[in-house]
Amino acid sequence: MQTSITERQARHPDAQIAEDILRTCVHCGFCNATCPTYQLRGVEMEGPRGRIYLIKALLEDQISHSDSVVDHLDNCLSCLACETTCPSGVRYSHLIDSARSRIEEQHERSFSGRMQRKLLAKLLPNPKLFRTALRLGQMAKPFAFLMPSMQREMLARIPYRIPRPSRLDRPGVREAEGERRARVSLLTGCAQKVMGPAINDATLRLLARLGCEVVLPAGLGCCGALVYHMGNHEDSLPAMKQNIDRWHAEMENGGLDHIVINTSGCGVVVKDYGHIFRNDPAYAEKAARVSSITRDVSEVVSQLGLGSRAAASTSGMRVAYHDACSLQHGQKVRAEPRALLKVAGFEVLEIPDGHLCCGSAGTYNLLKPGTAGELGRMKAEAVASVEPQVVAMGNIGCMEQIAAYLPIPVVHTVQLLDWATGGPKPRGIP
Repeated sequence: MQTSITERQARHPDAQIAEDILRTCVHCGFCNATCPTYQLRGVEMEGPRGRIYLIKALLEDQISHSDSVVDHLDNCLSCLACETTCPSGVRYSHLIDSARSRIEEQHERSFSGRMQRKLLAKLLPNPKLFRTALRLGQMAKPFAFLMPSMQREMLARIPYRIPRPSRLDRPGVREAEGERRARVSLLTGCAQKVMGPAINDATLRLLARLGCEVVLPAGLGCCGALVYHMGNHEDSLPAMKQNIDRWHAEMENGGLDHIVINTSGCGVVVKDYGHIFRNDPAYAEKAARVSSITRDVSEVVSQLGLGSRAAASTSGMRVAYHDACSLQHGQKVRAEPRALLKVAGFEVLEIPDGHLCCGSAGTYNLLKPGTAGELGRMKAEAVASVEPQVVAMGNIGCMEQIAAYLPIPVVHTVQLLDWATGGPKPRGIP
């Protein structure tokens, strides 16, 4: 694709990256075949190829950041199915992230839109504030019918039961059981600490059982993904830098074999820290080192191996495995979770059209509840069609989204692996 980016737009730090990506695209349209929003709408500008043309036109100052243009770009889930499909290797993820940064700089959203985004950016990365907000929201749920649609949609997502905080994922060192085989650090996350603390507990037990010493450095917090993907890049950098500093200190002192991520949405961004800080002299090298040893929990457990630990009680249970987009498309991790579940004794079922997004996509189901709801119902129908006893996946956002439309237990993959190797049975499984 030929480009002629204007001098004004070329001043942006991501301009060269964006131009290189645009020139890789050959207009083939294979990406539209796997794009969820294109499948729903059938409109060119609701697919990756159309959005690429819009971004190109914006960089060439042919069009402005109008409400309609921004809406087409906002409708993208960043599921990255297009990257998996693209025969030319277009790095659409970096292109759409750059475009969203420009939108926040050059486009003025409505007052309600700005407030909603600021609220999400403030609450979700902070577990204490998020938990408090959920409790207040629980009290407000009976009065949701009196509120504007935006508030009604957000209240509808608040669960009636909020889990108690974990006692295991506090800062410190969790010793390996038996001989130490690896020293790792676990990112315990932010929203997950509130919505799914049992996931971190299961991860810590499983890693220790497999011979890992697990380090939880004090001061480790949000990976920055939620704010970064909303286009507020500058606001996301302090959280990223704090994590990089903590992990780098551990790498220099006790050493780390891996940084383990059990929320695949976070994993995509932490693995991309090297790219994000490529132009920062103070952090470029440290960020690249952090990214180089970051692994999804399924990758680490596959490397360690479950051995003969699987319990007979799980044998034959029918598990529908859902590929979180951030895991299958963002990190290219597909085989490991399936193989582990099979070794653990589960019967793994394939979900039809498993490449399509469930509609969670970070904050997407809050910012775009209509489209997210359509995708959530489609995913739930696809899951139900294979008649599983339980549904497993590697991302808390997908878990919350699919559970809202499905009367079948939804758990994290690591919870089943923990149960199969001696841990407690996950809540909700009969």
